[in-house]
Amino acid sequence: MDNRSWLAQRLLPGGDEPDPRFSLANERTFLAWIRTALALLAGGIAVEAFAVDIFEPTVRKGIAVLLIMLGMFVSGGAFMRWLGVERAMRHSRPLPLPLIAPVLGVGGAISAAVLLVFILFTAP
Repeated sequence: MDNRSWLAQRLLPGGDEPDPRFSLANERTFLAWIRTALALLAGGIAVEAFAVDIFEPTVRKGIAVLLIMLGMFVSGGAFMRWLGVERAMRHSRPLPLPLIAPVLGVGGAISAAVLLVFILFTAP
């Protein structure tokens, strides 16, 4: 008989309960991604709120939206990554490829490139 909650049974069907140390390590990684997502969201809000005198409105909004969208993606990706790793551990399968890291890297590089171009070509 499965004594887990209905949500745990639904999200993590079958398999064997992994070593708690591995599940807790997976949870810590999830929380690290959530901290990154919160930092991106805060960065997007900060750009929109405090960079009024630095960037033109369209550039400012574009950077803010890009950072907020990256934060949203990282947050959702963190959950999907946690779930995939937890399922893989339960069924003794290889861990899934972390898609979230390269996407975050590319998104950060695009944001930095936009800022660099703007700074280089609009500086007095």
